[in-house]
Amino acid sequence: MAPQKSTRDGSTGVQSLQRAFELLEHLADTGGEASLSELASTSGLPMPTIHRLIRTLVALGYVRQNTNRRYALGARLIRLGENASLQFGSWARPLLTELVDEVGETANLAVLERDEVVYVAQVPSRHSMRMFTEVGRRLLPHGTGVGKAILSVLPPEQTRALLARTGMPAYTEHTFTEPDTLLRHLATVAKQGYALDESEQELGVRCVAVPIDGAPTPAAVSVSGPEGRLTKEAVSRIAPVVQRIARDLSAQLGTDAASA
Repeated sequence: MAPQKSTRDGSTGVQSLQRAFELLEHLADTGGEASLSELASTSGLPMPTIHRLIRTLVALGYVRQNTNRRYALGARLIRLGENASLQFGSWARPLLTELVDEVGETANLAVLERDEVVYVAQVPSRHSMRMFTEVGRRLLPHGTGVGKAILSVLPPEQTRALLARTGMPAYTEHTFTEPDTLLRHLATVAKQGYALDESEQELGVRCVAVPIDGAPTPAAVSVSGPEGRLTKEAVSRIAPVVQRIARDLSAQLGTDAASA
């Protein structure tokens, strides 16, 4: 058998690995399920290449074929994703602690996973009355500060598709429940650089959230507290601090990537 030729990106094996991960990311971008023709359209790869890679991913359990002959992310990815999220949270804890020390309220880190925001780390406030969100808790993004911060940096068509898949149930009377209204709000969030949760997830709670640029998966950092302490005047002081911590997290991610 003749040896396979190298490519511009290195060995053929490395290129296949890169393409396999790209297919997994395309599946994730479509909400976790797509047909082969949809994958060909979004990836630009030849159909024979997609067939070969998908067969391998299915055999390994990272992709499954549904009864409708569409392909979806496989269960074997769950363990990898959950462990990676927890490691990400552990790595970020020192900066979350710095955030709590400076603003005095609970700091959170959340990521977007399978159309939901998942809280992967939290450092609680030292106040006796404080906000608490269990690490690992999953919520729909339209009703949370971290979720809106993440959605504000996604392409609008991707956000609209996500909202169509999840629906927009009301957590409180203040929750956004209409896609067009939320998308207009997200444009404002993107312009000002942070999102506010104004009792949209839980009555009496305010949250300031900022997206993290360059995170391995869409992510945001936030500060949350009771409205009585986290007043609108306090927000004007706290938001720049949360933005600085988000930049520090992004810079550390860039440093780690460069040294890998």
